[in-house]
Amino acid sequence: MAEPALALQHVSAGYGETMVLEDINFTLAPGETLAVIGRNGVGKSTLLSTIMGHTTLHGGSIRLYGGDISRLATYRRVTAGLGLVPQEREIFPSLSLRENLEVAARPGQWTLKAVYELFPRLAERENNRGNQLSGGEQQMLAIGRALIGNPTVLLMDEPSEGLAPVIVDELARAVKRLTQESALALILVEQNSRLALDIAPRAVVMDRGQIVYDGESETLRNDPARLEQLIGVVKG
Repeated sequence: MAEPALALQHVSAGYGETMVLEDINFTLAPGETLAVIGRNGVGKSTLLSTIMGHTTLHGGSIRLYGGDISRLATYRRVTAGLGLVPQEREIFPSLSLRENLEVAARPGQWTLKAVYELFPRLAERENNRGNQLSGGEQQMLAIGRALIGNPTVLLMDEPSEGLAPVIVDELARAVKRLTQESALALILVEQNSRLALDIAPRAVVMDRGQIVYDGESETLRNDPARLEQLIGVVKG
């Protein structure tokens, strides 16, 4: 049986002595896409930060394709195959779009050409500096930059936040294509629950630092009352 792409076992973590996540358990299969949804402040972004090594791990283990990365420095987790699309995008404002991609490039299937094929708009803007891009273009660049590092597991933190609906639709199409055409395992943290459930076949709902649902997205899509009960106000 193949190793899970990512496995969290009894993970408790937070910031310093402050505990945010308690006893988190799940596995992500190679090539699987998982949505993580829930109200603001329930620990969704902290979950991604913990996988990347940005928080204090109080207990449990994190394994990437069987290798224990629980105590590795963040840069070593990236080298091992983790990629992150941060909520703040964190692109370099003074570098050109192309330079933003080239600085993160590592050998693999994701090249400049492949990123431009996924996001044609980026090819049109490749000579623009980071601070000359729209919010939507910056988000596409942040995703492209993560991909060109050729990770095996990609974490995306609130990619639709603050974007116009037409741009969100464009991003959603690209991410769906990404999940269908690559072997990449993907965790999508998203406040827009309808968008997340449409993209990912499986969903995790978090509440107060714990997982309260782990199952098929279709179950929640077809039962709005249960979705509302789990996360309160339904977004999207």
